[in-house]
Amino acid sequence: MVVSTANAVPAILRREHSFERFIKGDGNALACSACQAVAEFPGEAYNPLFIYGKVGLGKTHLLHAIGNDVLRRWKDTRVIYVTSEKFAIDLVASIRDRKTEQFRNHYRKADVLLIDDIHFLREKEGTQEELFHTFNELHELGRQVVLSSDRLPEELSSMQDRLVSRFRWGMVADIQPPNYETRLAILKAKAQENRCDVPDELLSIIAKRVHSSVRALEGALIRVLAYADLQDRALDESLVEGVIPAELLAEDAITISMIKTKVADRYGVTVAEIDSESREKRIAEPRHIAVYLARELTHSSFPTLAASFGGRDHSTMMYAYRKVCEMQRAMPLIQGEIDGIKRELQVLRAV
Repeated sequence: MVVSTANAVPAILRREHSFERFIKGDGNALACSACQAVAEFPGEAYNPLFIYGKVGLGKTHLLHAIGNDVLRRWKDTRVIYVTSEKFAIDLVASIRDRKTEQFRNHYRKADVLLIDDIHFLREKEGTQEELFHTFNELHELGRQVVLSSDRLPEELSSMQDRLVSRFRWGMVADIQPPNYETRLAILKAKAQENRCDVPDELLSIIAKRVHSSVRALEGALIRVLAYADLQDRALDESLVEGVIPAELLAEDAITISMIKTKVADRYGVTVAEIDSESREKRIAEPRHIAVYLARELTHSSFPTLAASFGGRDHSTMMYAYRKVCEMQRAMPLIQGEIDGIKRELQVLRAV
């Protein structure tokens, strides 16, 4: 790694986001290990490192942990953490103020560049162009680039193909929603952090009820503790039942089976036909929509979806997902249809 020992740019990092405070589980083990390797060997281990997963699963925590760990090892390293939105805002401001050279010097002299939520650049052609050249220069110099997104590189519609291809040069690692054991470990760590003596039975209840994300899980615990303190109530199951709102309950209460049934009913086909190998348009289109909804609402991986839709190859699932993304942009009526099915599924979940 090339390290600048002079004029290092202070990293705007959250000190509380460290590897020590990141709860490792089956759903995030690969991403966490890759981030630790990058922090130990910047520019050598995996470059670039691309982390993807839904909101609230710990991507930002890992990016900050990399920055903090690098600075702990090499204090004068030039580490820059930035959201893609801030990167775009800085670029616009530099063009307006005729300071594009300063903008480029700032980002292209980083030893470690951490860019969060890269998916927000999908519609920003000019910013993508600038990122492309920034990426190229840093990579050629052996500097580390880490990116996070809510989806795979190839699912980033309206992103330059040459940029997407570079995202895949190093390692692509996903973060899945935590399983029960990981959720329970997260809750125990959060309770300890808040110096609260919470019965294991209560933590278990919360872990079983809230599945969607680490953020929702931690928020549920804080909400329960706050209500108990404000109302001087005992920490028990009845408190959890009354405090945790419906929107925090398990998103995976919507199952792939429910989605297939609802889509089949909407389009006048059978679930068996959706799972079949038929390529008739009247069957293929509902199948694609079912795959898209299953990906969006259950956060299932493409191999999982493949097994759930007649044992197909995961690349077929990726094609179906991208196809529906394109259909929604080209045909607003399809977007309305999909939104309608989502609402109906959410009603079923609440019943």
